[in-house]
Amino acid sequence: MSVAQRELPTEANIINLGLPLFAEAVREQGATVTHVDWGVPSGSEPEVVAALTRSYGVRSVAFDVANAEVIARLDKASPMLTGVAPAGEVIPRLGDRMLLHAGPPIEYGSVCDPLRRSMRAAVVAEGWALDVESAESLLASGKVLLGAANDHDTVVPMATALGPTTPVWVADNREAGTRGFAPVNQGPGEVPWFGRETPAAVARLIFLRDIAQPRLARILEGLAESKGPLDIMSMAAQGVQMGDDVHMRTQATTNLLVREMLPFIAALGDDAGSLEFADYLSKNHLFYLTIAMAAAKSLTLSAQQVPGSTVVTSMARNGTTFGVKIGASQVWHITDAPPVADALYYAGFSDRDAALDIGDSAVLELVGLGGAAAAGSPAVAAFLGGSMADAARATDEMTRVCLADSTRFKIPVQGFRGTPLAVDVRKVVETGIRPKVTTGILHHSSGGGQIGAGVATAPIEGFRAGLFALDDDGAGM
Repeated sequence: MSVAQRELPTEANIINLGLPLFAEAVREQGATVTHVDWGVPSGSEPEVVAALTRSYGVRSVAFDVANAEVIARLDKASPMLTGVAPAGEVIPRLGDRMLLHAGPPIEYGSVCDPLRRSMRAAVVAEGWALDVESAESLLASGKVLLGAANDHDTVVPMATALGPTTPVWVADNREAGTRGFAPVNQGPGEVPWFGRETPAAVARLIFLRDIAQPRLARILEGLAESKGPLDIMSMAAQGVQMGDDVHMRTQATTNLLVREMLPFIAALGDDAGSLEFADYLSKNHLFYLTIAMAAAKSLTLSAQQVPGSTVVTSMARNGTTFGVKIGASQVWHITDAPPVADALYYAGFSDRDAALDIGDSAVLELVGLGGAAAAGSPAVAAFLGGSMADAARATDEMTRVCLADSTRFKIPVQGFRGTPLAVDVRKVVETGIRPKVTTGILHHSSGGGQIGAGVATAPIEGFRAGLFALDDDGAGM
């Protein structure tokens, strides 16, 4: 057949890159089009594009090797719950008159209202002041040292202020020789981790120290003698398959733990303290939260042992600032704390009443839980648009900025696909997709405690600063 006799095709399948208007125009003419949402990475800023190019280019082989080791450590290690003890006895470098808080380091003058209230309650419970008014004077004078919990191998939820007598969980990651710590969850109601400083809030801290801690120690001893130490992430994996994200929702995982503890709870007897402890436990649907946080911290500490990685190893906020650490670096890359969006508020409250995001619990998103597991949690879906498709979209977005899928956290409604694992700072900056953190919302100034829950989106600035720091480290290559 000659060239002149050839017929033009009557159908065309078109791939459109970039501008969606072109795809829409083709569809309107009845043609089949596949649209690829593409743009210049990171909004076309030259210095960012150059840093990304180098990180995916000459340095990528070394990064890939380090990242593979980090993924294995985050995915395979089995942190064990080996104890509960006063913080001052186990947490490294915790001074006699020192409080640990969520997020990056901060001076007391910049501390947000809910965290100030929690700190005052902690000072009173520690016996350093008689009341919250004198506690305020002591804190303002600088006579109580403040430290970022993350810098002491510890993570704390929301507005927790952790003093030396606070009971903390001990999570041992024996594969790496790391230990993570987190406080025993304070439970619901008038509690300091929600920014309360009432007499009832102070009493809850004293109860945890004097009543709960010794009983929890006996229970863990009984469990260890009966079955050995608790495999924290194995139980969390069961919870994920029962609808938990093990962050905003931990009901299933908590119930699994209480079932394991039940014979040893019964053995405590029926004295007033044990009955009070049982009542606290029965009402605390987030009891497992801080156990999982301690385990996650032990995993990210292990990841920090690996030099040359691009994986995010800390992600925390204190209600004023938000900070990230990348790879083995101990440097905080700090920006403003974000608001909590996609929120559901209690009756009578709105975003005008909300404090900025606060807490270290985003450590869970770094190990495949929380927002990474949203697709399997109907309860979390309510905060992400209301449908399971919205929850799946949140998990899919996390997949785009992560390096692997978890082999232990499986989502049944996604064909038992593993949750996304190991957030890569390069991918966050390249795509502009920022990790989402499921969290509670506190009142910004009233001292009224929790007013809702929602999803906070991590600010991009800290990740960009982390990328530039990685780029500077390799400037001589």
